[in-house]
Amino acid sequence: MAARKRARLAGANPGEPAEDFDALVAQVRACRVCEAVLPLGPRPIFQMAPTARILIASQAPGSKAHASGVPFSDPSGDRLRAWMGFSDAEFYDAATVAIVPMGLCYPGRTRSGDAPPRPECAPLWRDRLLAAMPAIRLTLLVGSYAQNYALGPGALTERVRDFAAYLPDYFPLPHPSWRVTGWARKNPWFEAEVLPALRAEIRRALAA
Repeated sequence: MAARKRARLAGANPGEPAEDFDALVAQVRACRVCEAVLPLGPRPIFQMAPTARILIASQAPGSKAHASGVPFSDPSGDRLRAWMGFSDAEFYDAATVAIVPMGLCYPGRTRSGDAPPRPECAPLWRDRLLAAMPAIRLTLLVGSYAQNYALGPGALTERVRDFAAYLPDYFPLPHPSWRVTGWARKNPWFEAEVLPALRAEIRRALAA
C-alpha cells in the first residue's frame, strides 16, 4: 500500500514500465516550448537522480541560477541550506537531493519580483520527472506555487504552521527569498518549531 501511495504522489503508474532516465533528462534539457516568451531564453535547471530521497519542489530558477546553470546558486539557496542544516556538498548531491522547480526555466520579472513559473512547464514534464525518482521519501514544498500544485489552493502561513498535517510525504515551507526575513520576525514559531522539525524529517527520510 505504501509503495502504491508513493507512486501515485509521484505521478507514476505502477503498472507501466519505467521511462529511461537518461533519455528523459536529455529530452527535458532540450525543451524549447516556452522559448518565445522567456526573456533570457530556455535553460531548464534542475537536479535529480533515481536514488534521490529528498525532493525540493520550488518555484522557478532566478536570474543568478540561469546564469550559472546551478539551482539555488544565490542568497535564497544559502538560506534554504541553512534551514535544512545542509552544507553545499550535501545540498548538491543529486544522488540524495533532487531539485525540480515548478517552472524549469527563468521566467523573467514583474514589477514586484520574479514572474510566476511558466504554466506550460509542470503539466508537460513534472509527472514524468517525479515518476523517475521512486526513492523519494520527503518533498519540501517551497513557496505557494509548489504548495498549490501539490495540495490545492491554500494559505502559505497556515500550511507552514500546520506542517505536521502533511507529513510524512510533504513539508511546506515559505520561499527563502529576502522577503522571508520580515515574515519570520512576525512568525517566530517558524525558527523555534518548524526548522527543528524540518531537520528531523530530513534525517528520517535519509535513514528510511
